[in-house]
Amino acid sequence: MITPNQFEGSDTYRINKAIEAAKNTTNRIVIPNENANGTNIWMIDSAILLPSGMTVILDNAILKLSDRCRDNMFRSDNVGVGIMNPQWNQDIRIIGVGEVFLQGANNPRATGDANGPLSTNPQANTSESYGSDAADKSLKQTSDWRSIMILMGYVDGFKLENVNIENAHSWAISFERSKNVFISDVSIISPEFMEVKGDLVKVDNRDGINLRQGCKNFHIENVRGVTGDDFIAMTSLDYPDYYACGDVNSHQVTPMKWNGPEDDIEHIYIYNVHCQSQYRGVAMRTSGEARIQNIYINGLNYKANPERGRHNALLIGGNWLGKSATPGYINNVHATNIIGEGHELILVESSIYNSSFKNSVFLGPGDVIVRYNKIDWESCENVLELNLTKSKKFVND
Repeated sequence: MITPNQFEGSDTYRINKAIEAAKNTTNRIVIPNENANGTNIWMIDSAILLPSGMTVILDNAILKLSDRCRDNMFRSDNVGVGIMNPQWNQDIRIIGVGEVFLQGANNPRATGDANGPLSTNPQANTSESYGSDAADKSLKQTSDWRSIMILMGYVDGFKLENVNIENAHSWAISFERSKNVFISDVSIISPEFMEVKGDLVKVDNRDGINLRQGCKNFHIENVRGVTGDDFIAMTSLDYPDYYACGDVNSHQVTPMKWNGPEDDIEHIYIYNVHCQSQYRGVAMRTSGEARIQNIYINGLNYKANPERGRHNALLIGGNWLGKSATPGYINNVHATNIIGEGHELILVESSIYNSSFKNSVFLGPGDVIVRYNKIDWESCENVLELNLTKSKKFVND
């Protein structure tokens, strides 16, 4: 058994040395509860880089980003700064045993996305987000893809099981151009505000699980938690060619440009989600020629943020980057067994085809269960609504 305790140096250095030793040998490391330095916390100063074929067993371990860290906690080693032509990685696993916690820093250097400025006192209803680096204008004053806790790009075969994620600096888990992914038994606690030095500060754009361009064949089940933004988001936008691979001005480590059907999102299965978010439980966004298709949701229990934002359990479509989705390019979306609060249970803002909403209960104050906004219902084709009811009961925890 290879563990970081067999090596000397910083926690991050020892973990990466263990991975190096296991590569092409056991292809497996164990990060135990007890750190050889006498603590039970592993402090992460820079990303743990995962090669193909690597399994990381977290045995009742606590991994925490340090206050000096401005990087991911885990990233596939085929993407990052200076990697202009990523090659595919295969078969990466992060498996928790017992109680496992992946935690953000106590005083993070940068949070939020690449569009909003850092601030030591971020204001509500702005794109500002907390970052201690805001106090030093010689440092980069916006966040980027390095604020994502777990980031996988161009990975074929990934498994994440039995971990608790707390206070991610931005999105908790994000995938770009990845396929054949299995996520189960994951808790994400990343509300809009976190405590830093006794004060509550705002962290912008704190999604739970993100699927970006080219994500295919995902199975997500038994996930729960609280997020300051969408809990699960699928985003397939027809972007222009803004950024190159590894550009730290972007919130994606691979290019944001949509290149064709290989960058569509499709064949996504989501089961048994219990969440509270400021925005949506599950959101699907496209624009232009990009597609999202063959999405299956069975079991979504959504609580709206009681203080800020009462949106909807499920959002489909919208007008993004000034371009609406092509009619029918969101298709074969089938959602059943949804219980949720919000302005409406389901909001549809693009012309969808061959889809269904069934066996669901709306707990919000409004009377419209499925709202077609900015489009005519007649522009949708073959959309079935069956056994949708309005109730005043509270969502069960």
